[in-house]
Amino acid sequence: MLNNTYIHIPCIGSSTERTIWKSGIKSWDDFLINHGTLKTTKKKQRVLYSGVEESIEQLSGKNHIFFARRLLPCHQWRAYRQFEDKTAFVDIETTGLSSQSDSITIIGVYNGKETKTYIKGINLDEATEELAKYKQLVTFNGARFDLPFIEHEFPGFFNHLHIDLMYPLKNIGYSGGLKKIECSLGIRRSEETEGISGFEAVRLWNKYKKGDDESLEVLIKYNKEDVENLKTIIDMTYQKMVDNEIAPKDRKCAADLSQTI
Repeated sequence: MLNNTYIHIPCIGSSTERTIWKSGIKSWDDFLINHGTLKTTKKKQRVLYSGVEESIEQLSGKNHIFFARRLLPCHQWRAYRQFEDKTAFVDIETTGLSSQSDSITIIGVYNGKETKTYIKGINLDEATEELAKYKQLVTFNGARFDLPFIEHEFPGFFNHLHIDLMYPLKNIGYSGGLKKIECSLGIRRSEETEGISGFEAVRLWNKYKKGDDESLEVLIKYNKEDVENLKTIIDMTYQKMVDNEIAPKDRKCAADLSQTI
């Protein structure tokens, strides 16, 4: 989707982007060849042409910061496929809901192959070194919860593209919490973690702090399933997100473009 996105170009809005899609242009390279067919002003064509050339160059160099700064948070999911190989799926556990008065107990990081778990009092400080390896983070409700906690714990670390799955999922009809959405998609939890909520996760941490090591093992497994399921969810729903982005105002355009974006 990223390589047929135009709303990150200064002075270009969603109506112009949709006009480009309706014209049948399927990618930035296609735009450079066929931009002259667009029904728009010469000035806007020049802005678009320059912006597309710059975007191709920045994507070729895998400059995620360029797109993180140019794309609104609600549109950063479009970059998922282009930065998939440098993506971390992230979830945290905490002692409560306030990033100012509570603290992180666990940070789980899944890169699509392995999950690493960082635990308060053991190795939590190593989490930022791991997160720095990636250009894109995927969370669920991370904009309001996970990232504020991480920023408070480790100020200034964040310069990533960020996909908060809660919002694009809601746009395609999946609302509610992560566990509800997992059920809607047929994703099952293990027997040990099925039914555990965020509040139960706090209780498990408190039991661990009182000497119950088994509670920590369950909490780690719960967190591990959280981050690994995030990848399963986005891989299952990404095409629907693309179709929905194009389809609402022009379903014929969606049929033509969704296989190429």
